Amino acid sequence: MRKHIATASAILALVLVAACGSSSSSSASNPNSSCVNASAPHHAYVVVEHLSGTLVQKCVGFTGDTIAGQALMDQSGIKFQTQTYSFGKAACAIDNEPASFTQCLPQNAPYWALFVETKGAWATAQTGYDAVNLNDKDALGWRYVQSSDQNPSPPPPAHEG
Repeated sequence: MRKHIATASAILALVLVAACGSSSSSSASNPNSSCVNASAPHHAYVVVEHLSGTLVQKCVGFTGDTIAGQALMDQSGIKFQTQTYSFGKAACAIDNEPASFTQCLPQNAPYWALFVETKGAWATAQTGYDAVNLNDKDALGWRYVQSSDQNPSPPPPAHEG
């Protein structure tokens, strides 16, 4: 158990020291064309970048001032599996990557790094996604990275329609 917690802590530390950045290219589709609750006054996004570079972007409309990260993930329609740690929920699998797992954050294996985009700029998440509240046009960004990547960059920015 302690080894698993130590591994999770080490991976969180890697995620926390990741540099901010962005990419100018994206194959993400127009999010408003498939935005859940598109007529809502506010929209937040989920951007997922697989290890292969394949991108998935989903938009969720909401009426309050903010939307919780858990609600955004749940309403996005993207399949995901999680495990709860001391820092919050970590993603074990997103959009069927990995296809199966026996351990959520296995040592020396790829993992899902989490970023939050606010006002067009990505930052490394300081908590699990379930503790994040997003405003209009903010995004949760997930990038599946090799454990050896000491400085993972975020996925491409979310794109409005």
